[in-house]
Amino acid sequence: MVLTDTADKIKSMEIRGAGRIARAAAIALAEHAESLDLTDITIFSGEMKRAADLMAGTRPTAVSLPNAVNIVMASIAQATTVPGAKMAIGSKAREFVQSSNQAVERIGKIGARHIRDGDVILTHCNSEAALACLIEAKRSGRDFSVFATEVRPRNQGLLTIRVLNEAGIKTRFIVDSAVRSFINDIDLVITGADAVTVNGAVVNKIGTSQVALAAHEARTNFVVAAETYKFAPRTILGELIEIEERPAGEVLPDDIAKSLPYVTVRNPVFDVTPAEYVDLIITETGAIPPQMAYIIIRDYLGWDISEFGKEFDIDHHD
Repeated sequence: MVLTDTADKIKSMEIRGAGRIARAAAIALAEHAESLDLTDITIFSGEMKRAADLMAGTRPTAVSLPNAVNIVMASIAQATTVPGAKMAIGSKAREFVQSSNQAVERIGKIGARHIRDGDVILTHCNSEAALACLIEAKRSGRDFSVFATEVRPRNQGLLTIRVLNEAGIKTRFIVDSAVRSFINDIDLVITGADAVTVNGAVVNKIGTSQVALAAHEARTNFVVAAETYKFAPRTILGELIEIEERPAGEVLPDDIAKSLPYVTVRNPVFDVTPAEYVDLIITETGAIPPQMAYIIIRDYLGWDISEFGKEFDIDHHD
């Protein structure tokens, strides 16, 4: 079954990267809708709600996933027939995938303008949006080089250096803990994001906050490349983004762990970088300071405080 297969691949990180999992989820929902042999719109909607919940629950931190699911599912709110609902879901899923790809391309063009000849760039993890900035700068004829981190424990940095190598970009590959040793050689840090909160804090791959802290100390600009659908509307309410913690076996093999009964492994996948360590967030709508995150949530995701007030029966007074 396409839906459960995609959900399993997202959960196991066979499909990874916030943009990639969002697009995969949208496509899986459309294919699942098309596969349902139902005629009652109420039953169909209930089945799609269960499918949406399954998909949204696979990776709790990447806000792009529930945002993509919500965007696709909102398309059937006005549907009165199953064929109409199927058509609406398929259309919205294709629209989301197209806009997601276009967002990465647009971010690349905007981000490339911040890279100068002779710059040394540091990037952490494997971000489509951050890589798009680097690749576009290379296409534009800029002469620069990159430091790329290993990204323990899943070694996503290997994916990054392959992309950079294919693009002909000179790259130095370092372990995560070497960032501070090289930060004074760095002119600009560019990372991606899995989520951006209403106050401009950035949730990204574990180790990002340490990179940002080192950059802040060295007075090196720290830039985040993030599509607008990675902004987290529910943080308006003060709701915290859940930080996913994965199996200990990713860090310490089970056979070794069994021989160390007093050792507990912690394996959080993400951390939170405070807004004061972020100089700029590059979105497909333009480059903004982190303090403008609320504007993105309100104007591009369609959420504002009044909408949440309706949801929770909050009275607003002048």
